[in-house]
Amino acid sequence: MITGNTVIVKCATDTPWAGRLLADCVRDAGLPPGVFNYLSGSGASVGEALVRDSRTAGITFTGSVAVGRTIMREMASGPFPRPCITEMGGKNPCIVTASADLDRAAGGIVRSAFGMGGQKCSALSRLYVQDSVADALLAKIEQQTAAIRVGDPTQREINLGPVINASAHRNYAKFAGMLREPGARIRRGGGTLNEGALARGYYVEPLLAEAPEAHPLWKHEMFLPILMVHRFKDRDSAMRLANDTDMGLTAGVYGSNDDVRWFHENIQAGVTYANRPQGATTGAWPGYQPFGGWKGSGSSGKAIASFYYLPLYMREQSRTVVE
Repeated sequence: MITGNTVIVKCATDTPWAGRLLADCVRDAGLPPGVFNYLSGSGASVGEALVRDSRTAGITFTGSVAVGRTIMREMASGPFPRPCITEMGGKNPCIVTASADLDRAAGGIVRSAFGMGGQKCSALSRLYVQDSVADALLAKIEQQTAAIRVGDPTQREINLGPVINASAHRNYAKFAGMLREPGARIRRGGGTLNEGALARGYYVEPLLAEAPEAHPLWKHEMFLPILMVHRFKDRDSAMRLANDTDMGLTAGVYGSNDDVRWFHENIQAGVTYANRPQGATTGAWPGYQPFGGWKGSGSSGKAIASFYYLPLYMREQSRTVVE
């Protein structure tokens, strides 16, 4: 709208109220009818209709890699390609070196991995810890994880509410089963909770597990409160593992100033955090910290709130007039 466009907003079917409440704010602010339009419905019906309609001048999408790439192909077809800006999830790593402040690291890791139930694209899901400090750090993480209270998220004292739907609940049980297979080890959590008041929702325990490099879940975006851990001996092997993904949204590091410089020179991610106690890979502040991903995490390379983002919604025209 800032760049002169009218917009149609369609939220995910599991979270329709986010868009509806925004629509109410826009209406109450007095914008003319038709400038902001809100639709609710499935991607298979409403989403596809929006993408395929020739009157749609461009698309901005946040969601899975598979759906985002499908939309990109559709927008590139037809009589001419149309703009398509996608933010397509992440498999976000954090590296903790022997020089790290372990208390700061533990707090940031737990917040990023289990905040909002791990159901945000920037959530931490892959943790790489240097051998010499691994046991001490994991003990701190387990202690903080044990203090997480699961239940009704409208209650102030509750830290972890239910996962979004039945499919996510089933996936949690499936992934927990995979992390119980030989070679992997669940250090904490792994159970679904269904007793008492928790029987009325899709509640699960925050899960912390160690797993070998070859485990398939290192490459799978789970979107759940599941954190996988692997120990490393040297920084280069940690970086190789951190970059071993088709996605590159956010990433974090805890270590010395030299570790941070090395991290920023080598990590393949669009948003990075160093020694941040508020969140290892999460917490970009809207309007202040540009947010966008590399590789399979984004199609444009231009981050929300960056200098280059708004021009993606505009057409550039070079005018020469001779009088």
